[in-house]
Amino acid sequence: MNKSSDNLYWKENIRILTILLSIWFVVSFLLSVIFVDQLDSIRIGGFKLGFWMAQQGSIYVYVVLIFVYLKMMDNLDRKYHHEEKDILPEEARERGETGDSGE
Repeated sequence: MNKSSDNLYWKENIRILTILLSIWFVVSFLLSVIFVDQLDSIRIGGFKLGFWMAQQGSIYVYVVLIFVYLKMMDNLDRKYHHEEKDILPEEARERGETGDSGE
């Protein structure tokens, strides 16, 4: 890894976080607090949309954001070769590999 590649990796990482946190802000603050009165004119399953977004919809969005973040970071890690190795410290020693195993 070179420094330029690491800088690009972190810039893209921050961009992903900015986008996802912006979506989180819009759903949790704007739709569930600020625009709740306007959304209450729409009904979903008999419930006002503003109430539904504050109680249920935002939770669904948060769970989706978690999986979107995981997928986007997996792609970013592969792009910049930051994949995690699925290897136990004992196996690494047997293979003669070195690395920080935390021991």
